[in-house]
Amino acid sequence: MKPVYFLSDAHLGSLAIEHSRMHERRLVRFLDSIKHKAAAVYLLGDMFDFWYEYRYVVPKGYTRFLGKLSELTDMGVEVHFFIGNHDIWAYDYLEKECGVVLHKQPLTTEIYGKTFLLAHGDGLGDPDRKFKLIRATFHNNLCQRLFSAVHPRWGMWFGLTWAKHSRLKRRDGEEPPYMGENREHLVLYTKEYLKNHPDINYFIYGHRHIELDLMLSRTARIMILGDWITQFTYAVYDGEHMFLGEYVEGESKM
Repeated sequence: MKPVYFLSDAHLGSLAIEHSRMHERRLVRFLDSIKHKAAAVYLLGDMFDFWYEYRYVVPKGYTRFLGKLSELTDMGVEVHFFIGNHDIWAYDYLEKECGVVLHKQPLTTEIYGKTFLLAHGDGLGDPDRKFKLIRATFHNNLCQRLFSAVHPRWGMWFGLTWAKHSRLKRRDGEEPPYMGENREHLVLYTKEYLKNHPDINYFIYGHRHIELDLMLSRTARIMILGDWITQFTYAVYDGEHMFLGEYVEGESKM
């Protein structure tokens, strides 16, 4: 039984990350290290810091990452790509060119007999009205069509600059630390959701850039995956056990 891997939040191309080429290569080396043993890889959002597909143009760069995704799917490894709040604007390029399965909504699915709810995590339980408004604008079809009329030179500059500003305005460029079980929005959302969906065994999210592994009941567990900016963390499910791991060059720690 081949394991299934879950990771998120690489933010490739971020103007706030030094040595972006090394950053991409590290992720690619990890994917290369699991290509012969993975049954599937779930990328749970924000793999790009800003990604916008125009009808005839896609963002410059990312050739090593996109090539590795294509290699994995060519080998028969399922690669599932979830949009996040930074790469909402993925349409059909990644599906057609790289062979990934694109998800624009949370997914409930069965893996080796267990039920999983998988999502990036943005918009789930967050009470921030400003974030909700921005998110609704970014997801609006009319707004997306209007943005498509902006030349890619300016559209990509705007998106990457916005994303950089959003990260740097946080203290040390990092997300707030874990706020506790009774204050963490994703945990509170999941507890409420679980009341009406008690059959779900694993809730797995990205978005928050923290590592969290928390039992919610005897049969339900929530995991937040950290990131691939400073933590290089992922989860793996082998059909019996679920682990959070950390990728270290030359080895993986669990």
